Amino acid sequence: MSEKIITIFGTSRARPGDAAYILAYKTGELLARAGYTIANGGYGGTMLAAAKGAAEAGGKIIGVTCTAFKGSSANEYISREIVTDSLDERLDTLMELGQAYVVLPGGTGTLLELVNVWELKNKGFPDADKPIILVGEFWQPLLDLIAADDPDSSRHIKLVDRPEQVVELIRPQADLR
Repeated sequence: MSEKIITIFGTSRARPGDAAYILAYKTGELLARAGYTIANGGYGGTMLAAAKGAAEAGGKIIGVTCTAFKGSSANEYISREIVTDSLDERLDTLMELGQAYVVLPGGTGTLLELVNVWELKNKGFPDADKPIILVGEFWQPLLDLIAADDPDSSRHIKLVDRPEQVVELIRPQADLR
């Protein structure tokens, strides 16, 4: 059976105790318990939280890091590190690895990741069966704003409130691979 990998995008600024950190931890934990490997940027914040949750549940974690971040190293929960030379290569690798994309609250870096996946999906480039799942109400204003100009733009986006819903949405699609 081939490895089922879910890519998680989120902020590096979340700290233990923050809502985004707790959300990431629980998402990583539940995905690992469901048998998925998670891939993320491999550093701190929600990347660390999701990796920790997955590791503590016995899961595997792929950290896709980048040499552009001088002096940064992968967090201690990463089982396998893939080092890239540029931010574009890092994002391309994360997109290629994932059989689904989970987007947690974040800043401009997370927005860049979401928008890249979203636009390529709207243009039909990534596999049609790879869902994009936004977690939490954080993203609702963005969806509303974009829908005002392009009502069909969110056809590939699923918005959920809880990490449990992430697994429920992914399982039927990722298990088919």
